[in-house]
Amino acid sequence: MLKWPKTVLVSSFVVIIVMLLASIEPLEWSSYLLHQAGTLIFMAMMLTAYRYLSIGTHAYSLSMLFLLIHIIGARYLYSYVPYDDWSHALLGFKLTDYFGWQRNMYDRLVHFSYGLLLFAAMYNGLKAILRLPSPRQLIAITLLLNMASSMLYELFEWGIAMTLSAEDAEAYNGQQGDMWDAHKDMALALLGGLISAVLYTFTPLKRVLR
Repeated sequence: MLKWPKTVLVSSFVVIIVMLLASIEPLEWSSYLLHQAGTLIFMAMMLTAYRYLSIGTHAYSLSMLFLLIHIIGARYLYSYVPYDDWSHALLGFKLTDYFGWQRNMYDRLVHFSYGLLLFAAMYNGLKAILRLPSPRQLIAITLLLNMASSMLYELFEWGIAMTLSAEDAEAYNGQQGDMWDAHKDMALALLGGLISAVLYTFTPLKRVLR
C-alpha cells in the first residue's frame, strides 16, 4: 500500500483549506464555482499522477502552489485581484502605478505559473509514460504538452464563454477588453515552461524535482 509522504499530505491539505476560505463570499458565485470545479479536477489528476506515474513529491508540491495561485484568482474573478491594495499596504506603493500597467495582471501571473510550476510534473509524468532515454527529447515533448494544453484550455474557455451572457463570459474569461488575451496567456505559459526547462537542464534542480 502506498504511503503518502508528509509533503504531499500537507500541500494538499493547505490547498483544501485555502479553497474553503476562498469560498466565503466570492465576488460572483457562478464563475467562482466553474473555476473551482477545475481546481478539484486538477487536484484529482495530480494525485493520480503521483500515485501511478511517480511524478515526485517536489513536483507535486509545485503543482499545489500553482493551485493556490489559481484559487486566489478564482476568488476575485482574476480581473479584480486586489494586489495593488496588498502591495500598497506592505510596500507603500501600487504595482500598477510602479509598472505602468493598464489592466489587472493577475491572470498573466497564473498562466506564467502554469508553465513554470507544472514543468516538473509534466516532465516526470511523460518520462514514466514514454520511457524515452533522452532528457532532451523529454524536455521538447514536455514543452509541446505545455503549448497543447494551454491551447486546449483557451478553446475550453471560449466554449464556456459562448454559452454565457456577455457579462458572465467577461467575468469568467477576464479578457478585460484585450483581443490578444488568449495569445498572451499561451505565450506566458510557454515562457514559464522554457525557464523551468533551462533551470532543469543546467542547474541541480533536476536532482530535486524527482
